[in-house]
Amino acid sequence: MKVLITGGAGYIGSVLSRMLLEKGYEVKILDRFFFGKDSIKEIEDQVEIIEGDVRNFNPLILDGVDVVIDMAALSNDPSGELDQNLTLDINYKGRVRVAKLAKKHKVKRYVLASSCSVYGFQDGVLNENSRVNPLTTYAKANVLWENDVLPLANKNFCVTALRQATCYGFSYRMRFDLAINGMVLGFFKNRKVPIMRDGTQWRPFIHVKDTSRAFIKVLESEEELVNKQIFNVGSNDQNFQIFNLAKLIAEAIGLEFKYEWYGSPDKRSYKVDFSKIREVLNFTPNYTPKEGAKEIFNVLKNGLLDPEDPKAITVEWYKKLMEKGVKI
Repeated sequence: MKVLITGGAGYIGSVLSRMLLEKGYEVKILDRFFFGKDSIKEIEDQVEIIEGDVRNFNPLILDGVDVVIDMAALSNDPSGELDQNLTLDINYKGRVRVAKLAKKHKVKRYVLASSCSVYGFQDGVLNENSRVNPLTTYAKANVLWENDVLPLANKNFCVTALRQATCYGFSYRMRFDLAINGMVLGFFKNRKVPIMRDGTQWRPFIHVKDTSRAFIKVLESEEELVNKQIFNVGSNDQNFQIFNLAKLIAEAIGLEFKYEWYGSPDKRSYKVDFSKIREVLNFTPNYTPKEGAKEIFNVLKNGLLDPEDPKAITVEWYKKLMEKGVKI
């Protein structure tokens, strides 16, 4: 089976592509490579690499592809606000283009990499039938995309949307702008964890390897279980309030809990129910935030990650590219 991953050199894509190769899939990667190609250097002789943009790639690259996993995006909420129109062009219109072309070129399955950020700020525990409340351009683009692409599904074109919890853990394209990863980096650099105000906000979490497993689970599941379906991806026991999570991370890496606040009070807070993916697809994560924190701390301690890597803070790297005149 041949799988095309858009954004395949990114934080999740670089992990997922390796896992697919290990399971015997053929892998094609479409990426703009704004963060370079180091994340796929070890596997470049095992995958087909296409440097291109979801907004204008040659549709012929879809010929012979069985599954498209669509991850290409300006990732995270701060990056999405740098240029709202650009974010909508890439994250919404560009990926809708991918889906429509995939259907035209007889791709059998299309999986959307969406986000639990679509829930925005709400009380209670939210499932796939709960109303969405997107508060950022990044989240709004995901909602628009879901609304346009899910109706494309039919018996010949299986469409699934995965609303992922906030990821953590080591990746070949590392990100320290994700909550748990950033907390560990703060402890490593100055023995203080950075906490976004006011710390009471809820977030669900999932290890990058586990969310990658969820994508594979979908493409290996029977079509009637996943076609035209939305799944929250995570686990009920990994919903945390941010301040309590920071305490857990300090405990995991064996350091005294010291912290510093940053930013304005977070306007996003959502606690998510992941029962559907557990009951329908028998999916449960293998990793916990404690294990993820230890993993990242040890990698930093052993010098396998650069704590000052400018590419690891997505929004700051995009700003630098824009200042240099790079067309995003």
